Amino acid sequence: MSFIKRKKHFIIILAVLIVVALCTVVDWPKGPDLDLSRFGINYQKELKFHLGLDLQGGTQLIYDLDLSKIASKDRKEAVKGVYDVIERRINAFGVTEPIIQTDSSGSAERIIVELPGLKNTDEAISLIGKTAQLEFKEPEGELPKTPEGKTVPYATSWKSTGLTGAQFKRAQVEFHPETGEPEIKIEFNQEGTKLFGEVTKRNIGKPLAIFLDNEIISAPTVQTAITDGNAVITGKFTVDEAKKLAIQLNAGALPVPLKLSEQKTIGATLGQESVRKSLIAGLLGLLLVALFMILYYRLFGVLSSLLLCFYTIITLAIFKLIPVTLTLGGIAGFILSIGAAAEANVLIFERMREELRKGRDFASAATDGFRGAWSSIWDSNIVSLIICVILYWFGTGSIRGFAVTLALGILVSLFLVVSFTRTILLILSKYPFWQRPGFYAVEKIERSE
Repeated sequence: MSFIKRKKHFIIILAVLIVVALCTVVDWPKGPDLDLSRFGINYQKELKFHLGLDLQGGTQLIYDLDLSKIASKDRKEAVKGVYDVIERRINAFGVTEPIIQTDSSGSAERIIVELPGLKNTDEAISLIGKTAQLEFKEPEGELPKTPEGKTVPYATSWKSTGLTGAQFKRAQVEFHPETGEPEIKIEFNQEGTKLFGEVTKRNIGKPLAIFLDNEIISAPTVQTAITDGNAVITGKFTVDEAKKLAIQLNAGALPVPLKLSEQKTIGATLGQESVRKSLIAGLLGLLLVALFMILYYRLFGVLSSLLLCFYTIITLAIFKLIPVTLTLGGIAGFILSIGAAAEANVLIFERMREELRKGRDFASAATDGFRGAWSSIWDSNIVSLIICVILYWFGTGSIRGFAVTLALGILVSLFLVVSFTRTILLILSKYPFWQRPGFYAVEKIERSE
């Protein structure tokens, strides 16, 4: 091994150790939060493990959506609108780390809401279950102005125009025929057309605020009186922003009643007990795997156990940084991924032992053993990742948590196998002391003639 290659290998090992050290700081229960303001970057993040409903305790609410009055082509958009309304209400309620999911079963549509740590369940049910209220309001009094003389529409007070979602037909995204920029076309029914015409006539040059659940979502300026019930909201929208505003407007117009079909409350004590048992199971699984590897593979087993420790530290740090909401299913995925990480090393070590038994030197055995095992490692892990994608795409709740933690664990194990295991073996191949067959449980060597 040339000096340059040897130096490169030591740099790789040093880089892995630095990553592990940084991840250890992140994993530490009372470690520092991520604050980049000292470097002139406005970014702050609290580093902690985010626990799901089954671990932290809280409330799960399942709502059935009544889509009987919604046309089939509009149902998908209606469900998305209700989802956005519920998400906004929960965020305003101040629940930390809520989980909101849609669930389809045949023609039935449900929304599952998980509220970890919530105590005032009745108030949350009352808040979530209300039908979305869409209102159009006009400015009350003079609009405040900036020193440059520009009006500040969002800082003014508003009064009701009497125009609500009851008179609103629909909103849809269109594109300007000349500029190609996205815009939102809105339509009113007969009663709304007349009322909207009166409102726009007396507010030319002024903003007309659109409120959803008493929260302003847009305040376009009226350019001219609109008497035909068709208006266009323009602005520097991206396509996603235009779609979101259209969905919000439709959410306040479409009659989608919610029915609370199931309510489940999980006590914090049960959640803490689940965490304790999960931690014991994870540590016990890690120790048993490490013990087996050391007894069976000796020095190879020591390297594998060290890699499993690194794997655990890095994976837990990723869970904090993303963050991943840990559920019992997620912890199960993480524990299973420990086995996947050990499997990759087993394949490499077994192939190396085969080469060593044939009388190959350690360096050749390390190179060919890794190369021979890599195709199996790669194939099996890609298949597992595909399964994780399918589980996440079609699953809900803890199934998704299982898929996310398992997928992250597989990716981390692949990274460590390539960067750590392979490099350590190449380094050991240049030091005769570490090449004794007894270190690797390879006593019988077949010498070729």
